Amino acid sequence: MTLFPNLVEPYFQDSILKRAIDANFINYEFYNPRDFTTNKHNKVDKQMVGGGAGMLMTCQPLFDCLDEIKRKNEDAYIIFPLAAAKPFRQNDAKRLAKKKNIVFVSGRYEGIDERVIEKYANEVFSVGEFILTGGELPSLVMSDAISRNVSGVLGNADSLEVESYENNLLEAPSFTKPENFQNLSVVKEFLKGNHSRISDLKFQMSICKTKYYRPNKEKR
Repeated sequence: MTLFPNLVEPYFQDSILKRAIDANFINYEFYNPRDFTTNKHNKVDKQMVGGGAGMLMTCQPLFDCLDEIKRKNEDAYIIFPLAAAKPFRQNDAKRLAKKKNIVFVSGRYEGIDERVIEKYANEVFSVGEFILTGGELPSLVMSDAISRNVSGVLGNADSLEVESYENNLLEAPSFTKPENFQNLSVVKEFLKGNHSRISDLKFQMSICKTKYYRPNKEKR
């Protein structure tokens, strides 16, 4: 659900997600709350009760839009990207990939009337400790992370097993040929063909990388 589907749709028209859509592993549909307004100017925002800067997306068009979505999809699982919410994690992406129908409600302006969230949200997520102009980018981030965990979307499912955040570690460094480029060399052990040794080394490098970039990373 977004006021600006043209901002979102191009992301699904290339690369892995387009191939996944063409193969019918995933699909998407847009709903614009402006199409559900009952006022003559198709306004979807109002001033905050009690004062405050900016405008809020108001109840009526969002209620009616979400009711229409739920009427068509009884199993719709509704997610609100919010700044004031729990962090979105890789485990969430893997878990949500098992859902049949996910709805992302992308807010704008100063946010959404809390009553909409209270009535319809199955979950709320934040994608980081920063503020954006709308919920479209967080919705895309989560859509991408979830989609690539849907069976068949990635050409090589083994790719999922060695990525960052699996086993609570960041992914180890990777390299391509040539072995030396502008006096920068590949880790020599990677060239010897001992896959057991390479696996052990990558595991140790993952630990080092995690300690360096996430010194306070908790067990999840």
